[in-house]
Amino acid sequence: MTYSPKVSRLFLALVILQAIHSIEEYIGKLWDNFPPATYVCSLVSDDLHFGFLVINIGLFVLGILCWLFLVRTNHNLAILPLGFWIFIELVNGIGHPIWTIVQKGYTPGVITAPFLLLVAILLIKAICDGRARSLKS
Repeated sequence: MTYSPKVSRLFLALVILQAIHSIEEYIGKLWDNFPPATYVCSLVSDDLHFGFLVINIGLFVLGILCWLFLVRTNHNLAILPLGFWIFIELVNGIGHPIWTIVQKGYTPGVITAPFLLLVAILLIKAICDGRARSLKS
């Protein structure tokens, strides 16, 4: 399938927004505040701070590489990173506000999470609009 330039721009925006989201989580020491993050970071390193950095820098680099070589070029495998990032950002965009409500106070990542949710939804819409156009032709 050929994706519109809008899909490429939205995917890149999602990767950049995720980096900003990761910075907010870093400032709030997510690895110390959220048990699933503690667990995932511990899989990478006994130093949770370092594990968090490795995971999030790796995620950013992976996102940029997927954009450069798959999404931007309309590669047949582009649907894989598109689906992966949409899933992660829907979870972030919904999960952070729920966690904040449960905690009854600020949680690391809640400020940027709604923007991730919005761009993920816009990306879904852009992909669906492209598919609808290709079915008409």
